Order: sequence, then C-alpha cells, then structure tokens
Amino acid sequence: MDKLGEITIHVVGQVGNEPLGPDNYDISYLKDMLDDVESLLYPNEKRNRPVISYEMQAGSVKHVFRTSMQKVTEFGAVLSMVLSSGNLDGLIPDTAKAFEHIQNQSRQKGYSISFSTSLQHAQELTFTPETNYIRTEQIWAEAEFYFFGKLTDAGGKNKANIHLDTKEYGFLLIDVDKEYLGSLEGNPLYKEFGVRAIGRQNVITGEMDLSSLKLVEMIDYNRKFNSQYLEDLIKKATPKFQGLDVDSWIQEIRGENAYV
Repeated sequence: MDKLGEITIHVVGQVGNEPLGPDNYDISYLKDMLDDVESLLYPNEKRNRPVISYEMQAGSVKHVFRTSMQKVTEFGAVLSMVLSSGNLDGLIPDTAKAFEHIQNQSRQKGYSISFSTSLQHAQELTFTPETNYIRTEQIWAEAEFYFFGKLTDAGGKNKANIHLDTKEYGFLLIDVDKEYLGSLEGNPLYKEFGVRAIGRQNVITGEMDLSSLKLVEMIDYNRKFNSQYLEDLIKKATPKFQGLDVDSWIQEIRGENAYV
C-alpha cells in the first residue's frame, strides 16, 4: 500500500454568536470544501485519481484529508509557491479557482481558513477576510485550441454548452451558441468530433483555463479505416505511374548531389 500523508484545513470563525464547530457547520459548506479540495489536489485527473479519505475534527472545524504522500508533497510545494509569490499566478486554472473560492468564502463568512500538511517543516497558508490571493489577469491571453472526443451531451435552457469526453483532458464543458447547435444535422450525440474552440491560456505556464472554452466549430471525425476509399485512390493513381522508372524518378527528386 502506498504511504499516505495528511492535509489539514483549519476553519475558525463564528455562526451567529456561537463559535464555529462540527455541530453548526452546515453540510453546504462541507460540500463546497470537498469539491474545492478535489480540484486543489487533482485538477486534471478526477476520474482516475487515488482515494482521498476524510475526517472532521473539533477545534473550531478541522478538515483532515488523507491521500498519497506524493500528492501531499506536491501540494506542500503549491502552498510554498503561493506564500512566496503572494498570488495565485502560475497555478493550474482549477487549482487557482479553488483557492479563489476559498478566499471568497473567508470574506463572506469572516472565517480564517488555514492549510497545512503532515510534512516536516511544512509551511502554513492562511486565508482571512484581509488576505488577497488572486490571479494576475494580464498573464492570461485568448488562444485557440483543438480537441478530439465523443459528444456526450448538448444543449441547456439558459446557457447552451456541449460536453466532450476526451482522452487527454477528461470531460470538457464548452459554451456554444444555441443557433449553432440548432444547425447541426441529425443527432450528434455519442459521435466523435474534432472541436475547435477559443479560451484563455496562461502565457507563462501554457496552461489552459478549461472553464473559459467557447466553441468555434465542430469537425466530423471518423477514425474507421475505409478500405474502399484507399483502393479507389490507388486505382486513380496507378495509370500515372505505369512505365515509370522508379530509380530514375527518385534520383531526379533527390537531385544530383543527393546521397544514393
């Protein structure tokens, strides 16, 4: 079994006139915290990630997460990076957004939220209503991306989007104009497409902000081998090469000084 490490998130505050504790910590806050931690630890690999176990402890509220020591070590490096820079620049977009959400929770509820690990000499990162850990907007620029995957859902009552299941990035949620969806012929669901999209890209790290994706176009994508198409091409090309001296033709293409 892989060696495990711990990440502790200590939340201190009040609920009305009462000190915050497990008895008055609402499940909606817990759900937000669990979602944020998954994005902090495994932003790009949620489907195949290792197990993250959880325990809530008293002392205001202590969220204790246990997962692989390797991931805890990586997260410790993230905490050090944020502490050193004083901002969220250079982080994977989902990780940065999770920290931003926690910063906003701290401000809205007046909580102090501290992150620490079980590593020796670990540094502690604390969010309070007064801290200001944010991303610097000017390091993000609009870019164009290409994805390949299977369309698993499309539509939306107010804001239309498509769900694309990709091998490299998992499930992608891509905004789309309703008019474009309405113009598609037949039923596109569960078919494979190439997708051209625009979105934000970090000009320093090259990371994509997958939450900013907007569809430009969908391209039919069929990986099936079409033997008849290949045979037709061969038949079409064959007359052009009849009587051709292949060795002389290759030498002509290479040129007089080419190696034979």
